[in-house]
Amino acid sequence: MPQFPWLDPSPFSFPGGQVGCLLIHGFTGAPPEMRPMGEYLAQRGVTVSCPLLAGHGTTHEDLARTTWQDWYASVEAAFVELQKQCTEVFVAGFSLGSLLALHLATQHELDGIVLLAPALQLRDWRMRLIPVLRYFLKETVKDTDPQHSDLTDPEAYKRFWSYDIVPVPAIYQLYRLQRVVRAELGRIRTPALVIYSTRDMAIAPQSGPTVYKRLGSEDKELLVLHHSGHGLVVDSECQLVFQKVYEWIIART
Repeated sequence: MPQFPWLDPSPFSFPGGQVGCLLIHGFTGAPPEMRPMGEYLAQRGVTVSCPLLAGHGTTHEDLARTTWQDWYASVEAAFVELQKQCTEVFVAGFSLGSLLALHLATQHELDGIVLLAPALQLRDWRMRLIPVLRYFLKETVKDTDPQHSDLTDPEAYKRFWSYDIVPVPAIYQLYRLQRVVRAELGRIRTPALVIYSTRDMAIAPQSGPTVYKRLGSEDKELLVLHHSGHGLVVDSECQLVFQKVYEWIIART
């Protein structure tokens, strides 16, 4: 059963001008977590598209049957469609979405990428054992107790459509994608904005700084938050994030 099933996990899009922004949600999540940012950008004339990644928004059994290439295919298809509508296309990915945005930048010419809480390395030390654990463990149960959350806005967790159960095969696919992107960072030249929070308990503390440092982009900018959890797209500083993303995009159009 997903958390907060009254949220609609369907993809969404908002028409706007010739500047477009593709939004990519996170691992086990769905488009609702990106909707506040999408609405903010759309109200300011940006054309917005947020696809649903393969295996997400349905059941965790579906997710277990997908690969990171399936997730990427969802992103690439949405990008191609948005490219038909806009003369300039930016991509903003949250967590897993940031890894997919980075990989997309190696396959297509993008006008800019926004990397929100990039999940290059997770804080959980067990990720290193996933290649072996996947043979013995089928799934894990997500801790959904708000008391254990790193979010500073007590209502923020209600904005996530997410699986309660996480299939280990999907975690292994995330692990594989991390390795692919880690090897690609140095040859990415796309303008980039990296945003992460020091309170994030999901990704390793060095994840954001490592992405920023190793990116091959000459035009790159870093924003460090101190009052948000991992879900910075819906947490206390989200309006600051939205404003920064919008201003960064407009400055490059």
